[in-house]
Amino acid sequence: MAPAIEADDIGYGDLGPVFEAWEADIGKSYALGSDPRKRKLVADLPGVFAEVQAHYRAAPDMTGAGLYAFAQEAAARAGWRFGGKIAGHLVSEFAHALIPGDKKLNRISPENPKPMSDPDGKGRARHWILEIHLVSPDGSFGGFYERLL
Repeated sequence: MAPAIEADDIGYGDLGPVFEAWEADIGKSYALGSDPRKRKLVADLPGVFAEVQAHYRAAPDMTGAGLYAFAQEAAARAGWRFGGKIAGHLVSEFAHALIPGDKKLNRISPENPKPMSDPDGKGRARHWILEIHLVSPDGSFGGFYERLL
């Protein structure tokens, strides 16, 4: 049985709509109570997302590892830890988790040394989902926000 949602929890919605054969991803966290630290974390998520997105748009040839490192730095500047093993993934033909080949090249992670602007195996432009995972300094709570990069 899943734990009950409490008054000062952070909840989230995470949707993975499929349009024709393409899978997308969108997610957002919500502070359900009045805890000021949790409300601040949730309020900071879109701003950190925008900072990382602007950094990518200024240099779209950066590697997945480079953008992941920048996401960690942006989280720290906002006063949080970056809590994700990845900071995003490709928008792709359903399901993105089943794309053949080296999975690390399809993720924004420390293990992706390839330029994010490289085309896919069929020569098409690739599009990315950016995931921002913020965690409190003590690790007691966190939230996430994801959209098209």
